[in-house]
Amino acid sequence: MQGGGEKHGGEATKRKPSMEQIEHSTIATNGINMHVASIGSGPPVLFLHGFPELWYSWRHQLLFLASKGFRAIAPDLRGFGDSDVPPSPSSYTPFHIIGDLIGLLDHLGIDQVFLVGHDWGAMMAWYFCLFRPDRVKALVNLSVHYNPRNPAISPLSRTRQFLGDDFYICKFQKPGVAEADFGSVDTATMMKKFLTIRDPNPPIIPDGFKTLKTPETLPSWLTEEDIDYFASKFTKTGFTGGFNYYRAIEQTWELTGPWSGAKIKVPTKYVVGDVDMVYHLPGAKQYIHGGGFKKDVPLLEEVVVMEGAAHFINQEKADEISAHIYDFIIKF
Repeated sequence: MQGGGEKHGGEATKRKPSMEQIEHSTIATNGINMHVASIGSGPPVLFLHGFPELWYSWRHQLLFLASKGFRAIAPDLRGFGDSDVPPSPSSYTPFHIIGDLIGLLDHLGIDQVFLVGHDWGAMMAWYFCLFRPDRVKALVNLSVHYNPRNPAISPLSRTRQFLGDDFYICKFQKPGVAEADFGSVDTATMMKKFLTIRDPNPPIIPDGFKTLKTPETLPSWLTEEDIDYFASKFTKTGFTGGFNYYRAIEQTWELTGPWSGAKIKVPTKYVVGDVDMVYHLPGAKQYIHGGGFKKDVPLLEEVVVMEGAAHFINQEKADEISAHIYDFIIKF
């Protein structure tokens, strides 16, 4: 696309940037080709999306931060969108994902970034800060709080203990099962079902996500055009790349033994909606507010609980989230 982007970032900050000014490129990194959307010039901000999402989930934040004099960068993580989709779940550990991102920053000649993550992107952002804190100036993470490694029990075993085999993360484990569930309705319908979830209870779905209600009308923050963009990309790739993040959970636990007890030593702000199911998982509120979170993330400066906001908070509350990110990173 023409306009704004990296070449004309200075101009983009003088007038309100538009979606047409976002530049798209493909970068070879860590053995894969990664699609990257970027706009603006100035201090770099790297955005990491979740499931089932794309760089596009950050469209509002990209434009806002570019208008404020930042260089906003949002890749499709491996397995998503226009980036490569390695077939094996064993290719989706944080070591692979952070390797992709370090390669991306090196390719762009960027030493340090402000890091912003949501959902799986937030989990990868925690690992990024654990593995390479030297590359991160500050972190803003949405929805998913830090989950320190428990050396005594693997995360899937613990999840099954508390939430059973019909909890969605457990159901995503067996190749083919989740694919059949998501493939049982057209992709646009599945995206509507998933992105508009507002139930704070853990998704325990014996019969799959296909049984979720499809909204008759979209919420004000989501347009048919948005749905069409997501659907066009997932129709092309399928959802297996995204499921593979869940299928690498046990392998990740095995490989991250050396980081047991390690702290996140990056200045951090955490934002979650009070209707987000992650906030209502067993033990989450106690951990976030009871001192455990601050102990594991000693440079945690702010915890924000947004009233009336559900899981896809960066899209649902786009302006507020953009402001939360900006207000934090300008301190540095």
